[in-house]
Amino acid sequence: MSSPDTEIYDLRGLKCPYPAIKTEKRLRAMASGTTLTVETTDPLAVIDIPHLCNEKGHTLLTSEKTESGHRFVIRKG
Repeated sequence: MSSPDTEIYDLRGLKCPYPAIKTEKRLRAMASGTTLTVETTDPLAVIDIPHLCNEKGHTLLTSEKTESGHRFVIRKG
């Protein structure tokens, strides 16, 4: 169950670099301290999303493999 300040962003089926670009754009529109759950199937997202968080000052709370890809939970910096 997700908390009210958690948004789920389904980016499954998109190829690099779109998951990272769309995640960055979505985070820019969100309030600081809110969390975003990103679902991806792009294998390069496991490199791109943590790098994005590091570069932009967001916190990667979890990164986990799912049945169809990967799930990232990010707290906006």
